[in-house]
Amino acid sequence: MDAERAIAMAEIRTLQAKRGEILGPLHGIPFAVKDIIDVQGLPSRCNSKALQDRPPAKADAEIILALKGLGAIPLGKAHTTEFAFFDPSPARNPHNTDHTPGGSSSGSAAAVASGTVPFALGTQTLASLNRPAAYCGIAGFKPSTRSISSFGVAALAPSFDTVGFYGWSIDDVLYTFEALSLYSSASTEPPIELGTETKVVIIDDPLISDCEADMWNAFNSELKRFSTLGYNIQWRKSPIPFKQLATLHWTAMIYEAARALSWLSEYPKALIGSRLREVLAEGSKITNENYFSARSEINYLRKIFFDTFDRSNAFYWPATPGPAPKGIESTGEPKYIAPWTTLGGPILTLTTNQNSNDLPLGCLLSGHPGSDISTGAFGRALCPRSSD
Repeated sequence: MDAERAIAMAEIRTLQAKRGEILGPLHGIPFAVKDIIDVQGLPSRCNSKALQDRPPAKADAEIILALKGLGAIPLGKAHTTEFAFFDPSPARNPHNTDHTPGGSSSGSAAAVASGTVPFALGTQTLASLNRPAAYCGIAGFKPSTRSISSFGVAALAPSFDTVGFYGWSIDDVLYTFEALSLYSSASTEPPIELGTETKVVIIDDPLISDCEADMWNAFNSELKRFSTLGYNIQWRKSPIPFKQLATLHWTAMIYEAARALSWLSEYPKALIGSRLREVLAEGSKITNENYFSARSEINYLRKIFFDTFDRSNAFYWPATPGPAPKGIESTGEPKYIAPWTTLGGPILTLTTNQNSNDLPLGCLLSGHPGSDISTGAFGRALCPRSSD
């Protein structure tokens, strides 16, 4: 918590508001920050024992500067898995504290879901933002990959690392992103015209064959609701094998992680989480040529996939096989989200208003790379704000 500075900043924003000096659309709104993102005056420890004595950051990450410039107030840091990988954080699911909130942006999702803050920053490299949103029953938005500056954000796999947003509702999370987009080049594509010609495409791929009954029921219930809104629902066989895409993503990700975090080899093994150590060792064995081959094949599969579909199409999928698993030793299953992260387009986590064992169930809405504003607008149309 950064209570004293947050209160001092809030007092300044209050005086400014009284004088009509509004800094921007987020004037006076507090937010939480995933602890791999630098905030001036607070340490970025990345949930790592190796960094427990790290001094406070001397400068803000670019995303923090941008939000402060819009009037927002950082309230403090939220827990993350170690270096945004799989070694879990102490954060728990607000719906049932015996269950994980997901990873790696675990604390950020839990902070919003518990009502502690109205919005929070997370990041996604594999499934790190959209999965916690689904498990915690809130909205999450990963913009198009690398569309937001990663300056001041601890790297895991730089070609995939993307800053994103949590909010209580779709409107909240998109309001935050759109506020930033007004003053940046994060997304310059004009929104598509929404109408019944806009297709909701469900990709038929074996990857989701283990989807649990409660998730399927929630998913199909939402599809029926979309139909009543007048939207065309279309099942399409995947033009590419999603399992192969996920495998290529893993290869590229751990290759980059092994090099981005190679400096951790200078620390005693006891200070590095076991899963992180294992993946860094695995990634260090991948040759340059194997990595380049994986990147090239990812690009090829991306082109095939998006050339198959019109840019006005939006893709709808279950976010996870089921609800958040019990315990905090595991952060849950990322495999449904990973292929969409690899494809690089914007991804929204939409709540379904249904649950399994009193835990939320969420689904994904994704679009073509660069279609952030359009995908967001379509997400709003599918999930209009309730009258209350």
